Amino acid sequence: MFRGGILHDRSGYFRQWRNVLVKVPLAGTVIFVFFLLGLVSAQGTSVVPESSLRLQSVQADFIQETHLKILVRPIISKGRFIFQAPGSLRWEYREPFRSILLMFDGRVRKFIDRDGKLVEERGMQLDAMQVVMGEISGWLNGRFTDNAAFKTSFEDKRTIRLTPKKESLRPFISSIELKLAGQAGLLHSVTIFAGPGAFTKLVFSHVVLNRPVPDALFAKP
Repeated sequence: MFRGGILHDRSGYFRQWRNVLVKVPLAGTVIFVFFLLGLVSAQGTSVVPESSLRLQSVQADFIQETHLKILVRPIISKGRFIFQAPGSLRWEYREPFRSILLMFDGRVRKFIDRDGKLVEERGMQLDAMQVVMGEISGWLNGRFTDNAAFKTSFEDKRTIRLTPKKESLRPFISSIELKLAGQAGLLHSVTIFAGPGAFTKLVFSHVVLNRPVPDALFAKP
């Protein structure tokens, strides 16, 4: 569908990338939540040492691949996120175009690049994200398998699969696969499957834990 844009209109292709990413419901933020799952222990199953549960902050770079049937090749995005307990988040895409999602003091805001300027996007759909973010406190306290949103299965020591129980999540998540890194308490990658031929994968790097983060990074782009 997008082949002509890829071969002949580079700028048009980037516009198509933007349009497609907007339609992938909050994939980055959802994946971020499951990055945190690598820092908690499952009920009755020890995934990380108890000391790893005292999470204060997480910072990491990521590379995201978005695969859709309508795309000739996957969309590759790069960025960085910062999280500080109990619920402050800065999720920033830097390539191929810039956008920032901020969560601070109970408020959620999203900014997108328009002609070189970051403009706040009004009226965005936040319901799904709020559902998932609402689970964070429980996950960070080690309540992993006993939540109403997802069914958890452990395929092996380094692979966790989540399937949604809630109907509100099923339209955009069929399952989620988490691959734990060699270092206890960290994830190597997360893949969200959204249906036949549609999935988003993130690979994390340069992870920093429990370093103080100024509130200004969450309050403004």
